Formats: sequence, C-alpha cells, structure tokens
Amino acid sequence: MRLLPGPGPVRTLSIATLISTVGNGLWMASSALYLTRIVGLSVPQTGLALTTVALIMLVLSTPTGYLADNLGPRGVSIGCLLALGVTELAMLTVHSLPTFLLVAAPMAVFDAAQRSARGAIIGSAVPPDRRVHTRAYLRAVTNVGITVGAGAAGIGLAIGTREAFLAMIVGDAVSFMLAGLALTRLTPVAPVRHTGSGPRLTALRDRPFLVLTVLDGLLAINFGLLEVAMPLWVADRTDAPHWMIAVVVVVNTVSVVLLQVRMSRGADGIPGAARASRRAGFALLAACLIFSTTAHSSGRLTMALLVLAAVAHVIGELWYSAGGWGLSFGLAPEGAHGQYQGTFAMGHQFGQMLAPVVVTALTLGWGTPGWLLLGALFACAGTLVPPVARWAQSSRPALT
Repeated sequence: MRLLPGPGPVRTLSIATLISTVGNGLWMASSALYLTRIVGLSVPQTGLALTTVALIMLVLSTPTGYLADNLGPRGVSIGCLLALGVTELAMLTVHSLPTFLLVAAPMAVFDAAQRSARGAIIGSAVPPDRRVHTRAYLRAVTNVGITVGAGAAGIGLAIGTREAFLAMIVGDAVSFMLAGLALTRLTPVAPVRHTGSGPRLTALRDRPFLVLTVLDGLLAINFGLLEVAMPLWVADRTDAPHWMIAVVVVVNTVSVVLLQVRMSRGADGIPGAARASRRAGFALLAACLIFSTTAHSSGRLTMALLVLAAVAHVIGELWYSAGGWGLSFGLAPEGAHGQYQGTFAMGHQFGQMLAPVVVTALTLGWGTPGWLLLGALFACAGTLVPPVARWAQSSRPALT
C-alpha cells in the first residue's frame, strides 16, 4: 500500500491522519498506566473515567456532526484538533478523578466533533465512488500511525518515570496540533445551513438508518474478540504459549494495513455495502467457531487454529468496516454527511462499549456454547443488513 496518494484532499487527510494517530498510539499504550501509576486512580476509577468519556462521545456524535455540516467541516475539524492539542496539555495537571473528568469531558466533545467533521469532509470533497476507498485508505494509515505511536510509547513505558509519561502526553498534544495545521491545506468545504421549519437532526428521525446503526453496533462487538476475549481465552483455556496472543494481534494489524483497501472494493454502492456486511457476519461466525475448538486441541494444532481464527476474524472485520462506510455515505443526503456520519458512529461506539462485557460473559463464562451464540449473533446481524438497507434506500425520496 502506498502511504500517500496523489495530490488532493485524500493526501491531505492521509497526512493529518498519520500525524494524529501516532499521537493516539502514544496515548492508547500509556493512558491506563498513567492514570493508575502517575495520577493515582484506582482500576475501577480508571474504568469509570474512560467509560464516561466514551458516553460523552456517543451522545454528542450526531449534534456535533450537525454543527460540522452547518459551520463547515474543514473549519470544525481544524479548530477541534487544535483544541484537542491544548486540552491534552492540560492532562499534565491531572491529579484526581474530578480533575481528569474536567479535562477529558471537553476533549470528548472536540474528538466527537472532529470525527464527524472528517466524515463530512470525505462526503463533500471526495467523489461518491471514491468515498469508501478513501475511508479504507485512511484506516490503513491509521493502523500504521498507531503502530508507530505504540512503538514509541514502548520506550517511554520502559523508562517508566513520571517525566517519561508526561513527555508522551506532550507528544500526543503536538500531534493533534500538527494534524490541525496539515488540514489547512484542504480547500474549504461550504457549510450547509439549515433552512425552513423542519427537523434539524434528520438522521435521528430516519428509522431504517437507525436500524442499520443498531445492526452495525452489534457487528462492532467483534472488536472485543481481539482486544478482550482472545488474550484471556488463549491464556486460560488453551495450551498455546502466551506469545501467540501477540501473533494473533500482528496478523490483524498487518492484514488491515495491507488488505483494507482491497477488501473494500465493491462496497461503494448500497447493495454492495450491504453484501459486505452480510459476509462480515458469516466470517465472524467462522472465527468464533474456530476459536471455540482451540480449547479442545493441543500443541501446534492449537497454534494453527488460532492463526486461522485470526484470519477469519480480520476478514470479517475488513468487510464490516467496508460495509459500514458504504451504507453511511450512500444513505446520507447531500449536505448532511456530518450528522449522518455522527449518528452511524454511535452504533460502532455503543458496540465497542458493550463488547468487553458481552464477549467475556459469553466466551469465558459459557465456553464453547458462548462462542457459538456470539457467532450466531454476528451472522444474524449481518443477514439482516441487506433487507434493512433496501428499506432505507426505498425511503430516500420520502426523506428528501
């Protein structure tokens, strides 16, 4: 995969994404230890704090997307990235749960807004037949940036001093500011003002679109397989060496970088996107079935099955992402990409919030039957996407 495309908005977005996600990698790898070891929060307090931030982003996704449409997504994105940089520097002063929330709450608002604004920029500045390709490209770039940032964080974590953690926070703050400055090279996107007396947040009144958002959220639970269920399952329920956890993660991240663009082909239109979501559900079912067998195998067979399950999972993840992008862009009315992208993101965010509880309760709590039930959930959700997408597509004239 070429890291940077030709000159134009996609190149600018790629540069900004690469810069900001290096900072994200720094924070993702160090935040839990910073909050517990440096700030002094307990593990339950840390969980509560991070969940609160996620809830703020969830609730504000649609309103901030609406603001991005009305104020102009380029300006909103630049402003929010610069604000994120400033507020991230305030993280240096955090010393308790209340002070963390005072800093993290506005950061959640700015982050929700810049994410919705990025979707609106793609919806407005990129031709319809290239939007899914662009999102796929940016996701691959995101994985590269996070990998670089997490690798750099490894140095800071190895040092382990307060100063090392503070340096990583400063690095994250600088990455936000540089990303915002990079976006100034974008051609301004004209705002779309709301006129008339009709509803402003039309995405929240679009019933078939909301149903698709829920189905997308159920499929998004798949991220909990890699992040939560798989490491605990490998360590507690299989005879595989613990380093196989790292192997599975590497299979996933490398596959996303190399294959996301390729696996997204054909998902630009609504029918193709719906089919990708359906395929994702069955690929995730296959991954669950294979993971469940590793509790009953041994030795090299277990390791081979874990790699096979990782491949099935990442194929499902890649199709899931492509399908969601195609549906969210294809069903959004022109001029409302910000709020539609924000609304669709709510499903993904909610699914990721549910994932730790759902996957641990089913896989570790029930074992093989739990894996089968989780796989059936993915397959059912994916199967429902095409008929709901047809319903949504047929309702477009009535909405406009």
